[in-house]
Amino acid sequence: MVLSATRTRGATWRDYFWLTKPRVISLLLFTTLAAMFIAARGWPGLGLFLVVLVGGYMAAGAANAFNMVIDRDIDGRMKRTAQRPTVTEKISSREATLFATTLMLLSFLLLWWGANLTAALLAMAGLGWYVLIYTLYMKRRFWSNIVIGGAAGAFPPLVGWAAVTGELSLFSWYLFLIVFFWTPVHFWALALMIKDDYAAVGVPMLPVVRGERETAYQVFLYAILTVVLTLIPVLMGELGWFYLLTSLSLNALLLWQGYQLYRRQERARALGLYKYSMLYLALLFVLMAVDRAF
Repeated sequence: MVLSATRTRGATWRDYFWLTKPRVISLLLFTTLAAMFIAARGWPGLGLFLVVLVGGYMAAGAANAFNMVIDRDIDGRMKRTAQRPTVTEKISSREATLFATTLMLLSFLLLWWGANLTAALLAMAGLGWYVLIYTLYMKRRFWSNIVIGGAAGAFPPLVGWAAVTGELSLFSWYLFLIVFFWTPVHFWALALMIKDDYAAVGVPMLPVVRGERETAYQVFLYAILTVVLTLIPVLMGELGWFYLLTSLSLNALLLWQGYQLYRRQERARALGLYKYSMLYLALLFVLMAVDRAF
């Protein structure tokens, strides 16, 4: 107990910064901000942009901090997460929880004040889904954890859209679905590379429970579903020819990499798909924003 308190007193702002998982947040925040441009059909305004930037980061950071507190027992047994501040006890569980709660409340108040109540509630819904549904309920029980629980990562575009319009349209829900079906492609590619870590701590990720071949098949299947969903807004008239033509190469490469992983489950192919999937989602949202602006 004394040791924990001593280490907590030695925590720096950097330790609290890493408690929010900034690398994980970056892509989520990007889809939030890009959705603002998509909804506004151009620049949404500096004030609103900054409010959503800060408020969105705080909401996602709070969710990640709660996650680190809950998962500190298994994080300490995996090489990838063994140096997290809640594991090393640079930050105690109590102080990490207090920090996360403060971020959560500030995020809600800022988004409500600077944007609207709908955006603030959606941010809290995404946070709650990640902490309660994914981390506490599904992660350690079901191999489908990232499919259902991963829906938390699809809330950010809804937050960005609602911040601009004050409501949700059918197109905004397609943005949600694109991220929802993209998530297994992205995460299971990572899970293939670190499946031994998950197996060692008893987390039933798909490659641990069903094997690498089945995981690669599911990745390819979700890649196909993702591509199909990205084309539907064109048929709806929400996106035009510029988006359709420029997104073809992005979608083709996603399918190709997914198929190559299905053919042969190699670490290099899983890593390549994992990295490309991040670039794919970011560029896809950029293309949508550009198409809607002109």
